[in-house]
Amino acid sequence: MKKNHITALIFIFIAFLIIIVTGKSFMDKWETDIIVKGPGVTKIAALSDYFPKLKGKYGDSPVYFLEGKEPGGTIFILGGTHPNEPASMLTAVLWIENAIVEKGRIIVLPQANLSGFSHNDPQEGSPQNIYFTTPSGTRKFRYGSRATNPIHQWPDPDIYINQHDQSLSGSDNRNLNRGYPGNPYGSYTEQICYGIMELIRKEKCDLSFDLHEASPEYPVINAIVAPDKSLDIASMVVLDLQMEEIEMNLELSPPDFHGLSHREWGDYSDTMPILMETANASQGRLRGRIDENLVLTGKDKMYVQAAKLGRLYVPYNENGHPIEERVGRHTFAIEIFISNFNMLFPDNAVEFSGIPSYQEILKNGYGYYLKEVK
Repeated sequence: MKKNHITALIFIFIAFLIIIVTGKSFMDKWETDIIVKGPGVTKIAALSDYFPKLKGKYGDSPVYFLEGKEPGGTIFILGGTHPNEPASMLTAVLWIENAIVEKGRIIVLPQANLSGFSHNDPQEGSPQNIYFTTPSGTRKFRYGSRATNPIHQWPDPDIYINQHDQSLSGSDNRNLNRGYPGNPYGSYTEQICYGIMELIRKEKCDLSFDLHEASPEYPVINAIVAPDKSLDIASMVVLDLQMEEIEMNLELSPPDFHGLSHREWGDYSDTMPILMETANASQGRLRGRIDENLVLTGKDKMYVQAAKLGRLYVPYNENGHPIEERVGRHTFAIEIFISNFNMLFPDNAVEFSGIPSYQEILKNGYGYYLKEVK
């Protein structure tokens, strides 16, 4: 009997250690990412400034303003809609820490679904963080989940009926890009969507970007998605990118598929919405092991095999699709969009400097452009 007590105490002690280790790991995801205020940032607001109901909650994301001395148009860059698509947030951070605006304004919300950065998708074995070597040391960013943290919004319904009476999977109730135009009295995720819509409306954003990534087997990849009101400028950008030997598909936003930014932003505000996708192997279903290396390099032998079998919608070889390529594509496309916007709307032109070129990002690496944390 005494031996049984000793065995029980040993197992209790082991269980207690496991609880401590896993509990710390779980709570580490609540630590906010450090984003350095770049030389062009003139002020930092919060999403709750546009929808006070979000104040103090885990959806109250910081909003960065980069304002020029001369009046002009307003560009909005949204990153982090899906926190398991890292090139989205990292592109936004690149603009915050490097861009200097001379004319007009650029508004950047780098972590749209801040709640989604506080957890991982269960049973996926995803890395908690990704790291970059910079000229001043090492920078860390969280690798999150596609959806709002269930501790902030629960339970999921069996079927999610959106505001347009369309039936979606229950888990899409926590998908930020299914909840637009938002609902001030709806779910937590729909309230975040409403706050973002209020920002776009109140700041009178002329051209707005929602940055994403897609798995290599997903048809809408390396693509620009635009509604009718944005189609002319998007067509011009696709041609300009092709002249630079960067292939980008152009997709028309389906008029009857509601809840997505590229549809609802344009229908419920005066902005011209643009959604962009790059190729991210770490979120696909055909991949092998997911770890930090896969997230950053995009190299996966299972996807190489899938490409040989013709199962992918994007070229894929042993070189993968590294984070520099993905951030570079987003960044360069935004630059080309702004250039064409200035040509079409000269009275609302936006002029800026400080952003590295696509080739510079590929050559120097993403970490080279991250500022020192002081």
